[in-house]
Amino acid sequence: MQRRTRTVKVYTEKTTDGDSDELSPHTQSASEDEIEEWQPESKAPKRQQKAQPSEKKPAVKRQAKPKEPKESKPKAPRKPVERKPRAPRAPKEPKPPKAPRAPKEPKPPKEPKPPKEPKPPKAPRATKGVKKQQALLEEEAGGANQTNSICDAAESQQSARVKEERLSFIVPDGSCNDNMSSAGGGWSEGPSSSHQSYGVKKEEPEEDFTFDEPSLKRQKTSSAPQGRPTRLPTSGRAFGEDLSMNWDLIQLLSERTGVEQWVCLNISKLFREENTIPFIVRYRKEMINHMDADAVRDVQLVLEEIYALAKKTQTISQTLKKEGVLTAELEQALRNCRTADELDHVYAPYKKGSKLSKARRAKQLGLESAAQALLQSPHTLDLRAWVKPGTEGLSTVEEVSTGVEQILADMIAKDGETLTHIRSLCDNSMVMLQSAVSKTALKEQQKEGHQGKPKDIDKFHLYCDFTCNVQRIQHHQTLAINRGENLKILTVKVNIPDRVKSDFCRWCVNVRWRPKGYAREELMKILRDAVEDSYKRLLLPLLSRSYRTKLTVSAEKESIAMFVRNLRQRLLVCPVRGRVIMGVDPGFRHGCKLAVLSPTSQILYTDVVYLHGSGGNREADKLRHLMIRYSCNMVVIGNGTACRETEAFFADLISRRFFQPLDVSYCITSEAGASIYSVSTEAVKEMPDLDPNLRSAVSIGRRVQDPLAELVKIDPKHIGIGTYQHDVSQSSLKAALDGVVQECVSFVGVDINICSETLMRHVAGLNTGRAKSIAEWRETNGPFMNRDQLRLVKGLGPKSYQQCAGFIRINPQNHLNNHSDVTGGNSAQAAQEKPAAKGKGKTKASAAVPTLPNPLDQTCIHPESYAVARSFLSLVGGSVDQVGRSELRQCVEASVKCQGLEALAETLNTTPDTLQLIIDGLTQPPGFDIRQDFEKADFKRGIVSMSDLREGVVLTGRVENATLFGAFVDIGVGRNGLIHKKYITPDKLPADQRRRSLALGPGEKVEVRVLNVDPQRGRIGLDLIRVLK
Repeated sequence: MQRRTRTVKVYTEKTTDGDSDELSPHTQSASEDEIEEWQPESKAPKRQQKAQPSEKKPAVKRQAKPKEPKESKPKAPRKPVERKPRAPRAPKEPKPPKAPRAPKEPKPPKEPKPPKEPKPPKAPRATKGVKKQQALLEEEAGGANQTNSICDAAESQQSARVKEERLSFIVPDGSCNDNMSSAGGGWSEGPSSSHQSYGVKKEEPEEDFTFDEPSLKRQKTSSAPQGRPTRLPTSGRAFGEDLSMNWDLIQLLSERTGVEQWVCLNISKLFREENTIPFIVRYRKEMINHMDADAVRDVQLVLEEIYALAKKTQTISQTLKKEGVLTAELEQALRNCRTADELDHVYAPYKKGSKLSKARRAKQLGLESAAQALLQSPHTLDLRAWVKPGTEGLSTVEEVSTGVEQILADMIAKDGETLTHIRSLCDNSMVMLQSAVSKTALKEQQKEGHQGKPKDIDKFHLYCDFTCNVQRIQHHQTLAINRGENLKILTVKVNIPDRVKSDFCRWCVNVRWRPKGYAREELMKILRDAVEDSYKRLLLPLLSRSYRTKLTVSAEKESIAMFVRNLRQRLLVCPVRGRVIMGVDPGFRHGCKLAVLSPTSQILYTDVVYLHGSGGNREADKLRHLMIRYSCNMVVIGNGTACRETEAFFADLISRRFFQPLDVSYCITSEAGASIYSVSTEAVKEMPDLDPNLRSAVSIGRRVQDPLAELVKIDPKHIGIGTYQHDVSQSSLKAALDGVVQECVSFVGVDINICSETLMRHVAGLNTGRAKSIAEWRETNGPFMNRDQLRLVKGLGPKSYQQCAGFIRINPQNHLNNHSDVTGGNSAQAAQEKPAAKGKGKTKASAAVPTLPNPLDQTCIHPESYAVARSFLSLVGGSVDQVGRSELRQCVEASVKCQGLEALAETLNTTPDTLQLIIDGLTQPPGFDIRQDFEKADFKRGIVSMSDLREGVVLTGRVENATLFGAFVDIGVGRNGLIHKKYITPDKLPADQRRRSLALGPGEKVEVRVLNVDPQRGRIGLDLIRVLK
């Protein structure tokens, strides 16, 4: 019990430093409710704790003394003088032995604080606990001041007793004072402390739904317009102390990414707090210096690599420690490693299954001190003294010299300064990557009956005798060479000039590893041989692996970035809304599959027609009947088998005005992944009664109606974008593609009441389980009326709500549409009553959740900024009901033009970025879609054949796919033409695309010139003229 009492005293002592006014109401109310339950027994702990320090524990006294405080407490505010003769005189008799504790009265130097009695008089007295109370009782002389001190000490004991009796929660020490002050005592007016507020907040997780400004965000001032903290942390070591490495986490992250340290620190903290990239990019702009999603994702990948390196280092250290080979030097060498290659280099000699290294064998023979003597005091080293006849490795002077040489070579190879110097030498030299046909492939080619290998060799004919500077090699060349090496068709090596070796050896012998003192010629020969051996046997393989790794990592990173850009542009194609569309999956033998879709993507009709047989005229009449019946004037044709023939069939009918009075047009769209999706569980669940072939036609049509909603159902790797997808890290590729899908879905926004569960799971902060819970809640309780009702969903905690709330839209029109169908005309009542029938945990939350629609829920404004948005509306003279209207837009524009964005943000106590986001949300029209500014599908009525092409002809087309070596463009002739990357120059690109490595992506319209046509191989060479907008 005494230990717990002391714990309370230490806890209350910290509360005297900082106060938190914001949470004091919660602290006070919580303490008042809890004290009322046990207040009649509150004075008992006072007498017990007085007895504990004196080591007297008679049970009779404990029972007798509690009765006196019960009578004295009501008298405390009324008759303070009468209470003193009773309480203090009785305990004074046992306390004379406590005179030795009088030396602790040097704490009265803190009595300069009594002049500041208005604020801290209570806290210092409470922190001194029982000892201070005893000193005060000894110094009592009667008077009102002594009465107050006794009352204060009693309340401190009362709080300590609560800590002992109710360990399931934390009761702040100031709760008694707050309770008595609210009861009528006017001597307790200080604000609640920070520890008090934190303790209460932990007991109320519901408060996590209120979003306070992050601590770093508050550091932004007007002098830091880009969000830079006013006091830049000089080091991130405190942030990465758990890594146990010798380098600074934030500094290393900044060096690798080229991002400023304060931004790296903020990003690291945001990721540690489990924030998603869409949330960070949209709602924490000032903390990341306005970086885009791709840049933040790059920092995240590097951060994960650093954490993986630190984790691997710790694992290796523990393994070596168990094996008993971990020395202090080895541990420091492991902790100094900054890359995975360096770590593997240090750990290689100690791996299980590997032979004992030469240096370790020499060290076991005790030659390490001889190697140190060669460097530190060579004049005292006599190798003959180390000879031990009959001992292997020490029997002759030559063996001793070899052992010393091997130890020196190992020391040189693991020295940080040496590694840095040799890398600088290589960077200033012409290091070449060379590839050639492997001997295995040549043998296979010579053997009879092996028809597969020669074909593979032909595919790599460009790299059968290939040499290129490592600083100039292209990314696609690196990936192609790696693929050939994995197939055992090519052999690859890194050639480092001989000049590097000579310069390195000279530097080591004369500078870095020069002996301290005179060394005989035989010792210098040992040192020179050790340097050459270290270079050839240890450093050269390390450098080769390092170059190969750098090239591969760079190429994979660029390839993944290409995938990400292509996927983003494919997902953000502008949807074709409000039109009836016919999706066509072309085919010869099995016919063309048709699906007629309503403007809301509902299936109206499906069928199979055979357009390329003898009954083409009969099928044409059938098509005309369907088009007129459903008023369909748009046809979407997949670009698979029989696409060209199907396109020609429709183009011929359109040219003959066969579909009159309808004006019919068609477009070609990619059907990549449609077949895989048609047999997936998602498609079976969505269209259970439909044939898989017809499902693919439905998917093709929906890809034009709403590309984002349809393509998220398919694995991004199957959409047909990018190149070398099988040659890059699959985990990194999947993480990047999933991230860009989440980014696109979140930035576009989803209407929670009408979107599919598949689309919902890609919103930031949600996953498969949470999306399923939201869909079940929606089916059970009817449509959501506001964002706050998301709190009622099972499994959606405070952090998930914070991440997803800003990307979810709730449109009142959809409420009205589903009003009578789902809830029978009383959706508000259903939303109020049905959640209450769920688990007891949800009943408490539902009581505080409003059920009325909020117009701000239709915007991109986050709920954490609703208070600022309302203040801004009142400032400009608008109302929430005017969101999206032209009159509100005019008021906002006039106010911003008059006062300025910075001044308004300062007035509203927010950041300019947050205010700009609020302005965008308030002024954007209802149903705003960011995709409306992106490219749309091209519908046409005619066709051009490849035979019509001539060199020099200028055409317009649309980019279908972008690769590391160029861009493929659909020019409407059935075959895509290639614009090689050497023709994609900055002067031909818009200004906003010139910073990309390859600035063309799927969906962009371009004007091109035909350079060459190869009908036999089906290849068309194009030159880029300009990008069309």
